[in-house]
Amino acid sequence: MNYTYKSDEGDESNYWNWNGFKIYWCVKGKENKHPIILIHGFGASSKHWRKNSNYFAKKGYSVYSLDLIGFGNSAQPGVREIGKLDNGVWCNQVKDFIQQVIRPNTSNKIVLIGNSLGSLVALTCAVYLKNEILSVIASPLPDPFFLKKKESKLNSIFEKSKTKFLKIFFMIFPLEIVLFLINKLGIIRLGLNSAYFKKDNIDKELIDIVRKPVLRKTAARSLRAMCIGMSTRGNKLKASYLLEKLSNSKKVPFLLLW
Repeated sequence: MNYTYKSDEGDESNYWNWNGFKIYWCVKGKENKHPIILIHGFGASSKHWRKNSNYFAKKGYSVYSLDLIGFGNSAQPGVREIGKLDNGVWCNQVKDFIQQVIRPNTSNKIVLIGNSLGSLVALTCAVYLKNEILSVIASPLPDPFFLKKKESKLNSIFEKSKTKFLKIFFMIFPLEIVLFLINKLGIIRLGLNSAYFKKDNIDKELIDIVRKPVLRKTAARSLRAMCIGMSTRGNKLKASYLLEKLSNSKKVPFLLLW
């Protein structure tokens, strides 16, 4: 399932077999030796970086971007296929992407640039893959971060009950209808309007980039796996823990932008 083709823009686009799932990725400036990985946000894909990729490639970087599993042109597995989708799973995807795709070309450490959900994934990688990562830019970071009070036995019981409730809730909640309404009611355009400062960037191409994955038959099941994964993940995958670990270790410099 690993194959390559050239797009009209001249970048090298590929499909990579990751644990049996088809993953889309592309690279510009492959011949350069300083690697960057661009990690997209929720509902987005590697194609959101199409203009940024050109800029960094011209500056001498090999610019990689991939569709996180569940998004873009990558596979959209459900709970039965993958169990859950959270930033821990996406961090493992990036880890294997580095080892299997980037390392044959260069041994240099990686710069990670993430947007929204991609920022959280980039920070997760900086903590758990710190020997591979040179630095991180995160803009913006979607997770609220705060110092968690010491967990009591009562809180622990509540968390277990909440986790069970959330799993049941998302298994029966009609996400298929939600995605249908998002597409039909023009909510995609409204969301892009709130996310993009320069409104002239919101063209038909951008809307199609977001809209097409939503229309796939497997979109709802994958969104269900994300809802369960992100709402029930442990504290060690949350921004408060990740930022504290990075700040204390000082091994991977990072920049947060809002």
